[in-house]
Amino acid sequence: AAGGTGQEKQLAPTLLSFFIYNPKLGPKEGEEEKKILFYHPNEVEKNEKIRNVGLCEAIVQFTRTFSPTKPAKSLHTQKNRQFFHEPEENFWMVMVVRNPIIEKHKDGKPVYEYQEEELLDKVYSSVLQQCYSMYKLFNGTFLKAMEDGGVKVLKERLEKFFHRYLQTLHLQSCDLLDVFCGISFFPLDKMTYLKIQSFINRMEESLNIVKYTAFLYNDQLIWSGLEQDDMRILYKYLTTSLFPRHMEPELAGRDSPVRAEMPGNLQHYGRFLTGPLNLNDPEAKCRFPKIFVNTDDTYEELHLIVYKAMSAAVCFMVDASIPPTLEFCRKLDSIVGPQLTVLASDICEQYNINKRIAGAEKEPQFKFIYFNHMNLAEKSTIHMRKTPSVSLASVHPDLMKILGDINSDFSRVEEDEEIIVKAMSDYWVVGKKSDQRELYVILNQKNANLIEVNEEVKKLCATQFNNIFFLD
Repeated sequence: AAGGTGQEKQLAPTLLSFFIYNPKLGPKEGEEEKKILFYHPNEVEKNEKIRNVGLCEAIVQFTRTFSPTKPAKSLHTQKNRQFFHEPEENFWMVMVVRNPIIEKHKDGKPVYEYQEEELLDKVYSSVLQQCYSMYKLFNGTFLKAMEDGGVKVLKERLEKFFHRYLQTLHLQSCDLLDVFCGISFFPLDKMTYLKIQSFINRMEESLNIVKYTAFLYNDQLIWSGLEQDDMRILYKYLTTSLFPRHMEPELAGRDSPVRAEMPGNLQHYGRFLTGPLNLNDPEAKCRFPKIFVNTDDTYEELHLIVYKAMSAAVCFMVDASIPPTLEFCRKLDSIVGPQLTVLASDICEQYNINKRIAGAEKEPQFKFIYFNHMNLAEKSTIHMRKTPSVSLASVHPDLMKILGDINSDFSRVEEDEEIIVKAMSDYWVVGKKSDQRELYVILNQKNANLIEVNEEVKKLCATQFNNIFFLD
């Protein structure tokens, strides 16, 4: 570039604003402010808030004339992109994301170029939908808050929740996995699975107030009694928020129990991740987070008890009308603790045996993402844990964008199909959609041709997905 250019700087996409409004709450002129239920950043001047909400209302109304059944999802402008979502009737959520910028220097002055085509609509629309799902998991629906105490209560709940939640959005690293919002399942042999099944049945019987149970190992799901949509968002909360906060000294040897032995108690490693910190303290608080599930029909409010031993975690969900007492927590600890400790070592042993049998990875290392819409199973060899709560893709952002584009193409058609893309410098990207399953593979092969790429993908399907039928 001309004019004594310095370094080019890339600025990642960032959240400019996020607001929730209901046009029915301030229908008259002069009452526009009443429509706004939540607005971030809060320090924005009142009239600007009203203007921005009014603009979104106008866009949604205007686009309705062209598409009465499908409301507007996003608006593209040079500097930013706005995403709209109406999760409940007349309640609109809007997220405004600034486009990524390339900052150049021309004649000593910074010049900004906005990258208008970089953001994938589907990815950020999914992030916005998850904002609602996560809110609903811990607070119930917007309508419920209105019934509980009108606009005032709803505003308080939104403020309390989103003030914290918006800080956890990593918009610069959102990608295809946010679209799937899937669940990683732990691979298990039949015997160990039956052991877990029988453990859950025994626990539900002896702790008879438990309504639903979920069992995880190594941050992967093994068993869940919840509906899929509820489990998928609870899974996201556990793996990106609760578990990372409790990274613990799990590496202590077998002989050093984490706490003093209680009388008559086997040495075990069980502890509560939600609820009482110390069971020996008579004053210990037995407060558990509340979650709301099945909000479309039975609308259940539950206490979420998360209990962990070594790498195994169990979530017990108890009807919210029965507050768990310290006595109940001690009973749970004494019954679940020892059995879960033994079970966790069994799973670990079995897992290591299976790994040995499978041997070292003989096949070439494939980078792929797999997702199954029926059971929400997802598997990615592309993502690496950067911090406990953030997974980053280990491939170039341009390749991730191609994956997103292929996924958008897939969602436009019902039929099964395959797309092969030759990307920059020796990379090939293959997308396969077959019977509710999607597979995306990234290959890096010099001078490969279509036939060879196809063979490689077949090889991958044979080794990794030998029991899954992919149409050829």
